[in-house]
Amino acid sequence: MSEDQLSRVFAALADPIRRDLVARLAVADATVGQLAEPYDVTVQAVSKHLKVLEDAGLVSRSRDAQRRPCHLEAEVFDLMTKWIEKYRAEAEERFRRLDDLLARMDDNGVVTPATPDDTQRGAAS
Repeated sequence: MSEDQLSRVFAALADPIRRDLVARLAVADATVGQLAEPYDVTVQAVSKHLKVLEDAGLVSRSRDAQRRPCHLEAEVFDLMTKWIEKYRAEAEERFRRLDDLLARMDDNGVVTPATPDDTQRGAAS
């Protein structure tokens, strides 16, 4: 996923109505009219929200006779999850190192040097 597409995905999900549309499409495909029902906005406004989601790659529309159901493209979430997971893992590693440092700190703030055993233990966890 390119950075531009990732930016479009996060920007699209910044709006609460679009997040709700995604949540509802996660349950089942729906037409624009069905998606517009619970909102106090026009069908055209919901259609514009769906266009933003389409441009971000989160939603696609198909043709089923006279209906044009909207479908959630869940693969985009896998790509987003991988991107988020990368930074979550880096943050966890920083917290682990901080925990190790705090464990070696006495009540006066003096830190005892790490031993090779401490380093190996940290890598194993």
